[in-house]
Formats: sequence, structure tokens, C-alpha cells
Amino acid sequence: MISKIDKNNERLRRHVRVRKNISGTAECPRLSVYRSLTNIYAQVIDDVKGVTLCACSTLEKEIKGEIEGKTKKEQAKIVGAKVAEKVLALGIKNVVFDRGGYLYTGRVQSLADGAREAGLEF
Repeated sequence: MISKIDKNNERLRRHVRVRKNISGTAECPRLSVYRSLTNIYAQVIDDVKGVTLCACSTLEKEIKGEIEGKTKKEQAKIVGAKVAEKVLALGIKNVVFDRGGYLYTGRVQSLADGAREAGLEF
């Protein structure tokens, strides 16, 4: 009999598999992405110390005004630009991109494009 596939469990399995190889340091931290149905979250993590250096999401007050009336992909691009702005203010130019087990398309790709356009390198 065919079993029902849980998409989130499959995503988590991909995420664990990728995290075996991807790790962030102080010089080159990890840009982690989480996508929910309505929002998108990005955080920059130093895995050596286990510290989140900065974070950004569509729930923040300064971003809420900008994203009103925009599509989810446009919102993700704005979040990517904001997180890149925060990281560059910390003096970090390079990051490792962790797509969190999601396919590199749609909102995840838009977030990455927004971060690259703001000057972040990965």
C-alpha cells in the first residue's frame, strides 16, 4: 500500500542531510531560511559559538509597512535585502546560504537574490 508522504518531514530530512556539510563561522556565518505559509524568516548564525548574529522576518515592524500589498516573493526579496544590510553593518561580507531543505526556487530564491543585490556574497 502506498504510504502518505509528509512534506515537512521530507524537508527536515533534507535539511539535516545538508547541515552535515554546511557550517557557519565568525568570518563566514550561515544564512538560514525558514518559510511558513504566510511569512519568511532569515537569520545569520555563527555555528562555532552557537550564536545568532542577526535576524529578520516579515513580522518586524519596520518591514511590515514596506511589504503591505506586495506578493510573497517581493516580501522575501525585501527581507533578504534587510538581513544583508544588518550583516554588512556587522562587518561581514561573506555568508554560507542554508536553504533549510527547501527547493531553491520561489521565495527562497527571491530572498537570496535580495541579499545578493544588497551586497552580500555567497
